[in-house]
This record gives sequence, structure tokens and C-alpha cells, in this order.
Amino acid sequence: MSWWAEARRGLRAANAARRRWRADMARAKSDMARARAAQKAAHARGENPALAEHAQAGPPPTGFALLPWLLMGLGAFSNLLQGDAPNPLVGGLGLLTFNSLYVYVTFRAFDRAKRESTGTRVALVLMGLLTTALGLGYGGNWLLFFPLYGLAVGATLRGRLLGRLGLLLSAYAAVLAGLRGGWSQAPNIGYATFLSCMVTAAILGLSEAVRELRAAREELARQAVEKERMRFSRDLHDLLGHTLSVIVVKSEAARRLAGRDLDAALAQIGDIESVGRQALTEIREAVTGYREGSLATELTRARSALAAGSVEPVVRQSGAPLAPQTEALLGWVVREAVTNVVRHSDARRCEITVEGAAERVRLTVTDDGTGTPVPRQTAGIGGTGLTGLTERLAAAGGTLTAGPAPQGGFTVTAELPVEPADPCAVASAAER
Repeated sequence: MSWWAEARRGLRAANAARRRWRADMARAKSDMARARAAQKAAHARGENPALAEHAQAGPPPTGFALLPWLLMGLGAFSNLLQGDAPNPLVGGLGLLTFNSLYVYVTFRAFDRAKRESTGTRVALVLMGLLTTALGLGYGGNWLLFFPLYGLAVGATLRGRLLGRLGLLLSAYAAVLAGLRGGWSQAPNIGYATFLSCMVTAAILGLSEAVRELRAAREELARQAVEKERMRFSRDLHDLLGHTLSVIVVKSEAARRLAGRDLDAALAQIGDIESVGRQALTEIREAVTGYREGSLATELTRARSALAAGSVEPVVRQSGAPLAPQTEALLGWVVREAVTNVVRHSDARRCEITVEGAAERVRLTVTDDGTGTPVPRQTAGIGGTGLTGLTERLAAAGGTLTAGPAPQGGFTVTAELPVEPADPCAVASAAER
């Protein structure tokens, strides 16, 4: 019988494709777990991989961009070379120390953890004391260290207090400049100090915000891709799991009937072909993201699958018509529960009851099988099995319970609001 051999080859090919899909999904989940672990480890070390990837996105990228401002100290250096500064040894040590502290502070200003560390704050205080001492001791060109100090303060400090601190620092620099170099010079030093402090803080703050926004955009894009990948894998698993179960059951029925009732066997083969064609349509819809479940359609398929598996189907439905989003979620519950009955329960009878009330609708699927709990998927792996259905219904304001029934067998009960309060939230839950 060539048709029977063809059906068996098709079933073996479908099972092989399903095993390959499961292996691919296991590898993908393993890669995602390793990536998340690496990201957590990087955050624990105080690093941000996303920001590191975009370190070149906004100027200035490193402290080298702030080094040219040290040229403002050339006037003081010229005084030392020309012998115009008293105690040149002290002045030279002060100039070297100030430049060293400036380089130390500005290079640490581009790393948040280092910028907010105690060592950086101590170095900033020492720079302030040294700037005051050099300005009071030498005056003239040495007062230009105050704008340099303001630049270091603006590069290091952030927050609401920076404006007040910049004003206080500029006023302090103007007073010292007036006392040491004359009051005509005081406004220039004060304004230069304030400008260098606030402009540096604004530029660096803006560039940091740009890098963080770009990193956030990439993270959102990555999450969207991951969400869509998990949606597709979950839907494909649910679709193939149910469809292959029906194909196996109907193939077994056709094998049993082939020897004594060829017409009945051919009818089962026709059902297998119909189920396969419908599965292809559903897979295409799942790929495009426009699949919309129907409770009535799933109940019809449930009757066919149960009957093919020698399980007596009993379907009862009452209540007002349901919203499309609620029907879609209940359809997934019927599909999963009936698939588990056919696969695992060894039942002879299965009752599916849909009861609609004023505010909530209840779906109950009960069989008279062994009552052995269906193995649940590991939490966090995705939307497969009863665990995935529980997460979907919870996101839509509903509940799902499953377990052995008191009178024997196994019962799955789902409850959902008749009219979803937020249709967008329900639709999002159905897509997760």
C-alpha cells in the first residue's frame, strides 16, 4: 500500500524536523544564557558592555581631549624659566604637582565608578588647595590655574549642586584674583572659571547621555528580536506538538482499520492530509505574526483529535460571545490540554466545558485517565506547555490550574475576564 508507506515517510520526516528544531532551540537558549551570564559578570565588575561598544559615539572619548588645556599653564612655566617667579624650586614642584593631579582627575572623569570614587574626590580637593596656594603665592599668570581647576571640577562632578558649586568656585577665584592681582583682573578670572566649569560639565554630560541613549536603543532592539524569536519558537512548538500528535493518532487508527475497513482507513488518511494542510497554513500565519486563534475552531479540532485517539469527547459551551482576545487564549488552553490527554492520559472520556458568567469565563478540561501530572517545562525557558499558558493567562488577568481530579483523572481549569480591561495588554500577552 503505497499511500501507507508515504504517510509513514511523512511522519518520520516530521518527527526528524521536530527533533532538529528542539536541538536548535536548546542551542539558542544555551547561547542566550551564556550571553546573559557574561553581561551580569560585566555589570558586577562595574562595566557596561553596551556603553563600551559605543564609547566612541560622543566626544570626548577619553581624557586626552582635555590635555591641550594645560597650555594655559605655559605663562607660569615661562615665569619659572625667565626667573620672574620667587622660589622657583617651590613653584616648579607646585606646577608639576598640579599638572599630575589634573591628568589624574581628568582621565578618571570618563569612568563613572572612578569618577565617583574617594580617590578622585581627594585629588580634586588637593587641586583646589594647591591652586589657591599658587595663586596667592605668585599671582599673575598663576591665577589661570583657577579656570583649569574649574574644568577639572566640571569634568568630574555631576548633579544639581554643580551649578551652585560653579558659582561659588568662580566667586572664590575672583576674590583671590582681586586680592593678589588687582580687582580689574578679578572679573576675567571669575568668568573664565565659571565658563570652563559649566561648559565642560554640559558637554561631557550631553555626550554621556547620547552614549547611554544609543546603548538603550540597541538594548531595546535586542530585546525586541529576542521577544520575537521566543514568540515564534513558542508558537511553532505548540503548533507542531498538537499537529504531530493528531497525525500520530490518526495514523495509528488508519493502521488498525486498514485490514478490515479500507474506506474508514482512507477517511483517516484524508484527515491526516487535512491536518497537514491546516498546519502549513498556521505555521505561515505564525511566521507572519498574524495568527488569531478561535475557540470554536479549537473545539472542533479537539473533538476530531479525541475521537481519533479512541477518547469520547463531550463538549459543553454556555454564556455570551467572548472577545476575540479571550477566545484566542482559551483556544490555546484547549489545544494544549487536549494534546496532553491524547499523549499521556490513557483516558476513555474527556469533557470540555466553557461556562461564561457576567464578568469571567471558565474553561475546564477533565479526563478519566490515570491522573498522572503532565511534565511541566522548566520555568524561564519560554511559552511552552502549561507553564507558558499560565504566564499568558496571568498577564491577561486570568488564572490556570492543573492537577489530578478528586474523582480520578486530570483537570485543567482556566479563568479569564469576559471583556479584557486593556485589549492591548491582552494582545501583548498572547504574543509573548
